[in-house]
Amino acid sequence: MSLTELDAFLAHARSQSDLLARLQDETSPLEISDFLQLAHAEGFPISESDVIEAQQRQESLLSDAELQRRAGVEARRLRHFLHG
Repeated sequence: MSLTELDAFLAHARSQSDLLARLQDETSPLEISDFLQLAHAEGFPISESDVIEAQQRQESLLSDAELQRRAGVEARRLRHFLHG
């Protein structure tokens, strides 16, 4: 569909405490397929490409310092994952 549908779903979720809690549950993050199922169940026909486009849009708004910080976090994760 479009980013408009995704934005509308997220706005809708902010007004539904149960749905918002499910989306913000850091102890059990949603897989993309589960996220899309939730959106579809609420009447928002979004796709995986919409989610990826929204992530890219969000990252384009970040400062260089924030992008470097995130890259450092990812590099540390990778360093701990790779042994030797």
